[in-house]
Amino acid sequence: MSSAYGRLPLNALRVFEAVASRLSFAEAAEALNVTPAAVSQQIKALEDYLQIPLLRRSGRKVELTPEGAQLLPGIRSGLDTLVASLQQLRQSRATGNLKVSTLSSLLQKWVTPRLQRLYDEEPELQVDWHTSREVVDFGRSDYHAAIRFGPGPYAGLYAEKLMDEWLVVVAAPRVLARHGSLDDLEDLKGLPLLHAKDEPWSRWKASASDAAWPAGPATIDDSVSVLIAATEGLGFAVVRWSLAAQDIERGLLALASSHVVLSRWGYWFVCPEGYSTMPKVVAFRDWLKTEAQAFAGPDTASLRKSRKPATRRRQ
Repeated sequence: MSSAYGRLPLNALRVFEAVASRLSFAEAAEALNVTPAAVSQQIKALEDYLQIPLLRRSGRKVELTPEGAQLLPGIRSGLDTLVASLQQLRQSRATGNLKVSTLSSLLQKWVTPRLQRLYDEEPELQVDWHTSREVVDFGRSDYHAAIRFGPGPYAGLYAEKLMDEWLVVVAAPRVLARHGSLDDLEDLKGLPLLHAKDEPWSRWKASASDAAWPAGPATIDDSVSVLIAATEGLGFAVVRWSLAAQDIERGLLALASSHVVLSRWGYWFVCPEGYSTMPKVVAFRDWLKTEAQAFAGPDTASLRKSRKPATRRRQ
């Protein structure tokens, strides 16, 4: 079939439709922005291809032959289908489904609370979210873009950094009231420390020995689950600031230490170069950038000012 398509005189078919619609070589040439001689050449090429006459010319008068009249509806139908497909493709560049991949934790705790603003600004844009720890291979999938948490940049892709990330220690207010800030404690023995595989305590304070991180009530391999455990009052946890900020703002969690660590990784918007100018990708990227720029880092200065000097050691 592809070889048959390769032999089709597509340009000549388009020229024939223009002449047949106007019954004028001159008007068809004007509509196609070519010379009348070029129109004649294309018609002759099509008639030679079919080995049948399609038009009768008598001076300036042009008439369809019976064969030409038989061919015209099929050409119009094919061209209409082609135009509709092209228009649909153009429209899909600006609106319609946008397939995006990212971490489940970021989608749940940072993106989702902000999605209403995206819907308000881009009501025709529908985002299909894919969550995975695996990096999407754009060459083997139909995803338009991704938000990646990593060192960046990414070779072979359009990549733009959205924001930094920080590691902080959090706890439920009742846990903090019972045990105090970690800044006031000489050691952490006896404290309920939640251990996360993604954000271990050693990344928060790499200088401390392994003995400084006593076993706690749980070790969890999911960042959001660790956060929920801390919210439920199960203990102190090292978490990513982007995931904890909203719970802290709502009073469900509190910073438990003024020691904050800038993560070696950040959040990056990435997409294939060919998609980087698609209107719907641009709209989504610009919305992400606006949200990321408005997202403030952890305010440890206010935490230090609000702390009272410890009057006694924890018993």
